[in-house]
Amino acid sequence: MTPYRYQALTNQLKGDIQASRWKVGERLPSVRELCRTQSLSKATVLHALHQLEAEGLLEARPKSGYFVKNTQPEKPPAPQPSTRKPSPQAVNVPNIFRDIMKHSAAFDILPNAGGNQASTHLVSLNRHISRAMRTHPEHSAMYYNEPTGDPALRNQLSEHYRTTSLDLAPSQFCITAGCQNALFLALMATCKPGDNVIVESPAFYGALQLLQQLQLNVIEIPASSETGIDIEAFESALQKWQVTACIVTPAFATPTGATMSAENRRQLVTLANQYDIAVIEDDIYGDLAFETRPAPLKKLDQQERVILCSSFSKALSRDLRIGWISGGRWHDHITQLKLVTQLASSQTVQQGLASFMAEGSYRRHLNLYRQTLKQQRDQLIRAIRRYWPASTLFSVPEGGLALWLEMDTGLDIQAAYPRALEQGIILTPGTLFSARGQYRNYLRLSFTHPITIAREIALEKLATTLSS
Repeated sequence: MTPYRYQALTNQLKGDIQASRWKVGERLPSVRELCRTQSLSKATVLHALHQLEAEGLLEARPKSGYFVKNTQPEKPPAPQPSTRKPSPQAVNVPNIFRDIMKHSAAFDILPNAGGNQASTHLVSLNRHISRAMRTHPEHSAMYYNEPTGDPALRNQLSEHYRTTSLDLAPSQFCITAGCQNALFLALMATCKPGDNVIVESPAFYGALQLLQQLQLNVIEIPASSETGIDIEAFESALQKWQVTACIVTPAFATPTGATMSAENRRQLVTLANQYDIAVIEDDIYGDLAFETRPAPLKKLDQQERVILCSSFSKALSRDLRIGWISGGRWHDHITQLKLVTQLASSQTVQQGLASFMAEGSYRRHLNLYRQTLKQQRDQLIRAIRRYWPASTLFSVPEGGLALWLEMDTGLDIQAAYPRALEQGIILTPGTLFSARGQYRNYLRLSFTHPITIAREIALEKLATTLSS
């Protein structure tokens, strides 16, 4: 029995299970059949099956064989949405955000723990970018890219969104310096200082930063960690105050991981039409669905008032800083603002991305990455259940990168930040996700990285630190 042959069979069976070749509850081929079809010894086959059983993918039934186990975690009670009545107010993001970014820990409690392996598709992407850099280097060095971005990349984005049932022409995209830049351009094009902007609560702290910088008032509308923004509260706010725009993340919002229902999406767009407001859609997590990728909200847009924003940073690489925006009725204005604030984007990176997508590598990368994230979500949930108080509530999203946790009332997660930092642990307290100082006993935990032994120890220590 060689380690190579045992591991190869383990990986093959695991891949078949994850690809749903065998469904939950189905029986795998017998040990004898696997020995025959794989040309392996009984000891090698049993070693592979025992490994998969230890990983929780299979269960052995006496005299019956090995069956695919249900690995879907049981959903606990979800964290509770805010009960505070919304009202317009200025934004002041806590300084702790800059410290988190200084440690490169926005999505990792232990940035130096490692454990990530370079995807073969990322290696391929680097080759595409390098090849683009070698092609006509004098042109890239001496000329700016057109303001809307590389035509080939915009064409690939058009093709990509077509798979989500959203039909946008390449001319309807403008390339940006990431999704944050796209959101910034959208707000600049639609709002002026003093305007009111609706956000989900808890809200993406990057959006709150933009509102603060642009001197816009925020109206935080309660959002469920399962179905997103409260439509009744949204409508009530529109009836009560003059609102210029709203920012929503319909698919796997951070920090909750919530996904809006089809009916809520329709109602939101209908209300936006009725009250004449801009809808700024943050679609950055849409591609990270574990199962079915939700169609963007913009698919429902009949009045060109939904501004679609996204990037490759969460689904592919933080280092790319390439995003896009489809600005609807404000698209020309947004393109002009991009020209004024950024001038142009890197030609070679865009061209490399375009050829990477054209040969199907982005799609193949997503297929693998989604399964990896789902496994890491389940690892994180198991660690929370093992080490954290039983009273801890947390979301169980079907995509995205993070869980939203609610701990016992009276705990102040932000106050625990320095104590955790002394142990090398970086936490993301819930107060970052509100302009009103809400969610003091909440925090976000990400499953972007695997739960290594070091991260598991950190989670155990963090549970003790927060409870002390």
